[in-house]
Amino acid sequence: MPIPLKTGETLRGRYRIRRIIGQGGMGCIYLADDQRLEGRQCALKEVEHDKTLPAKLVQEARDQFLREATVLARLDHPNLPKVSDFFTNGPRDYLVMDFVPGKDLRTLMSEAAEKKAFLTEDEVLNWSSQLADALTYLHQQNPPILHRDIKPSNLKLTPTGVLKLVDFGLVKLLAPGEITITILQGQGTALYTPFEQYGRYRRHTDARSDIFAFGSTLYHLLTNHPPADARERFLDQNALIEIRTLNPAVSARTQRAILWAMELHPDDRPESVEAFREALIGSRPILINPGHRPMPRYNWLQNRVDRTLLGVAAAMVVLTLLVTLLH
Repeated sequence: MPIPLKTGETLRGRYRIRRIIGQGGMGCIYLADDQRLEGRQCALKEVEHDKTLPAKLVQEARDQFLREATVLARLDHPNLPKVSDFFTNGPRDYLVMDFVPGKDLRTLMSEAAEKKAFLTEDEVLNWSSQLADALTYLHQQNPPILHRDIKPSNLKLTPTGVLKLVDFGLVKLLAPGEITITILQGQGTALYTPFEQYGRYRRHTDARSDIFAFGSTLYHLLTNHPPADARERFLDQNALIEIRTLNPAVSARTQRAILWAMELHPDDRPESVEAFREALIGSRPILINPGHRPMPRYNWLQNRVDRTLLGVAAAMVVLTLLVTLLH
């Protein structure tokens, strides 16, 4: 792993490092101050390519990074962090994105588990709809863009309740009629990675690969239990425990849709994110204000004091009407 940058270091005469907010095998993600735009904080994703590779391959990988960073910088969607800049500094490449405040969904899940509770199905379905919006947008680009590393820790909930899909570390552009082109070589996180994304088994991936990770992420969020990975399930058909066995509060419809998304063979999964969303949510209502639980409805008819006051008020109205009629 590359030696991390130090607090206070400034890159490109503009981005002053505050601290590390994430780490991976090819570099860190830093919180930085944008010294050109006062008060703006950003996230810098660092990539240092494998030094053991031949120089020609390293250069090809860096050229590819810059080409695809240009594509990412053109994206504009409320559920994706905006990529504002990219540059090279010595042997390392950097992608500059909006810093997304808030907690990631893995943290929220862990907090619920510590209380011996589950995230509610309504909450998870609301986040699912937002994630579906982001993935549909990515998959509809020309060429389509795959994220390839969807997981709870890559989904952040902002203080205003907006879900953001972060970390474009394994993003891919799909070139029609060709094998997939990738910024970084990698397989994603094993728990959420489909079979076709694994090394020697790797085949042409498409939107259904993201759908598998999407479903696996929802499984984990609703059960507090990591799903059995694709290799384990291939060897043992009973390795994946049904969602409602772990959390009976989850509806049968939600379970069916998620297990459909998690089918081992891509041909057995929903063909698109929209098809998955329809199976998962359909016409079911979701929270109007993202990230905020609806206020409980106050039923004054069930309150004893209010019923008494209502009775007194009604009696006074009747008495007033009688007096008026007698006069």
